[in-house]
Amino acid sequence: MLQAGIVGLPNVGKSTLFNALTAQETALAANYPFATIEPNVGVVAVPDERLPVLEKLVNARRVVPAIVEFVDIAGLVRGASKGEGLGNQFLANIRETDAVIQVVRCFEDENIVHVEGSVDPIRDIETIHLELALADLASVEKRRDKAGRGAKSGDKDSKIEIAVLDKIQPVLEAGHPVRSADLTDDEKAVVRSWFLLTSKPTIYAANVDEASLAAPDENPHVVKVKERAKAENAEVVVICAKLEAELVALEADERNEFLHDLGLASSGVDQLIKSAYKMLGLMSFLTSGEIEVRAWTIPIGTKAPKAASVIHSDIERGFIRAEIVKYEDMITLGSRTAAREKGVARLEGKDYIMQEGDIVDFKFNV
Repeated sequence: MLQAGIVGLPNVGKSTLFNALTAQETALAANYPFATIEPNVGVVAVPDERLPVLEKLVNARRVVPAIVEFVDIAGLVRGASKGEGLGNQFLANIRETDAVIQVVRCFEDENIVHVEGSVDPIRDIETIHLELALADLASVEKRRDKAGRGAKSGDKDSKIEIAVLDKIQPVLEAGHPVRSADLTDDEKAVVRSWFLLTSKPTIYAANVDEASLAAPDENPHVVKVKERAKAENAEVVVICAKLEAELVALEADERNEFLHDLGLASSGVDQLIKSAYKMLGLMSFLTSGEIEVRAWTIPIGTKAPKAASVIHSDIERGFIRAEIVKYEDMITLGSRTAAREKGVARLEGKDYIMQEGDIVDFKFNV
């Protein structure tokens, strides 16, 4: 299961956003640092407009969407890499996640105290970058000692590690994230195996007031965050955490009408979930029948047998072929039988690479 950690300085809206994401007020959204002590965990459905359409089409008994696990992690302060505040706990929790959502305060409100005394999103980003980079630097220095000993004895893998370390260590020493380093795909694969904090894919959640939602680029804080994100290969989602938390209380029709009145096609929460899902190179294929309609999560580029294993290992072991119908064809024609009759239901073998929105019926024998 994809796990994304929600991080940021105290009082930037992390717990409010977590409440909106999970549609539960389980996190204590209080106006003082460290309102979140233990990481709150929530399992959230990935918004997928195709599922309810398929549900009605096949009269399914239930719908099972793809899911993302969000973790609300205690606020970070300067010195966290040295154990200040809840630093050690924070760093341990974030190391376990697949991706990072950094909530950055981009609104002014004199009634909500900022831990640094003023609103400056770039300063806040740099504070967190520095603490994570310092923690990573300590890990890199330990790895260099070990790799150095291996390289002296002629170990090939150790020599490769040293070459990669030579690239990323200066980046960390400058207080920048590893993901901003100029690495080849092979070097990135090496770094991924080290689970460095600053190598994790990152989304900046620019937390704005409601007035900024319609024209976020008129908010100078948001503009700065977008410029920073572009420079380090990160993404930005503009969100009003306070508004999103209020939307939770509305029925779906009311929520959609409210968003429409604001000129928004979807909620910030939906955008954030989808961005986290795509950022890790994930996609969904679908299965549909009277028992259930379901979205299954796989990495982009997965071949059919490996995709089948997500459902059950026996299907991969006994894989014969996959019958594929595109979602659009299924909706247009109304059934898999009609798709077969029209010749748009395809039989694919072991080398077929799954595509987003494939509706699949795996044929297998064990």
